[in-house]
Amino acid sequence: MYQASVRGHVTALGTWAIQLHVAAGVLAVLAGLSALVTAKGGRRHRLAGRTFVASMGLVVATTFLILALGPTSFRVFLALVAVFSGYLAFSGYRVLSRGPAGDDPGAVDWAAAVGVAVACLGLGGWGVVRLAGGSSFGVVLVAFGAIGLAFGVNDLRRFRASERPESRVALHLTRMLGAFVATVSAVSAVNLTGALGVVAWLWPTAVGVPLIAYWAQKYGG
Repeated sequence: MYQASVRGHVTALGTWAIQLHVAAGVLAVLAGLSALVTAKGGRRHRLAGRTFVASMGLVVATTFLILALGPTSFRVFLALVAVFSGYLAFSGYRVLSRGPAGDDPGAVDWAAAVGVAVACLGLGGWGVVRLAGGSSFGVVLVAFGAIGLAFGVNDLRRFRASERPESRVALHLTRMLGAFVATVSAVSAVNLTGALGVVAWLWPTAVGVPLIAYWAQKYGG
């Protein structure tokens, strides 16, 4: 009877976590869209950006809660993607919040960069193993792992050298857009994988990369 009660509480907690995770993901997508279409630097843009970052924080937290309550390969993958997308949102926010002079990164910045590098190294390694086993899904794992590892290592190198980005605005916008693309990828995968297969994971990246390049060029001067 005690075990049945525990299972019931775990099931209820899992249901609550999934519902909160979905709600946070939807809010992140809506806030991300709002930030994209509003004037950059304006009050609405800043509000949408803060809402996006907060929503991404909930997405990451609930992903790990769901994973702890019932680990599966797919949930492990989603947790690693959440680390990747959450880091992009966090680092995009921090690059402006550290002040106009771009103050030196704090312990939280170092810890986040190390965390995403380690997580994405594992994600990419997992993808290599899946590819060696004949699974095309390994392409998705390797792609996300390589991108996330590159971001983490680049930030660690920049922190160590005390380099300031040439354009903090460009770095902010491209990181936030990268986080948005990763979030849309996860939403697409959950809902469209049955119809599109691996493409459900990759099409947001194909659409988002040109936009990231556009923002980097527009604000990178």
